[in-house]
Amino acid sequence: MAEHKEAAYTTADGNDYAAHEQTYEGFIMLVKYGTAAVVIIVALMGFFLT
Repeated sequence: MAEHKEAAYTTADGNDYAAHEQTYEGFIMLVKYGTAAVVIIVALMGFFLT
């Protein structure tokens, strides 16, 4: 049977933590501005379509 050891993600070869943080920041920015855009669109629809 294989031995199950605790994974060490911070020391594993090939991890690019800076790229991970940059991708996460981009995702958060997309969610923030996407949500704001949807709120604005719904508000404008409520104003102009009623």
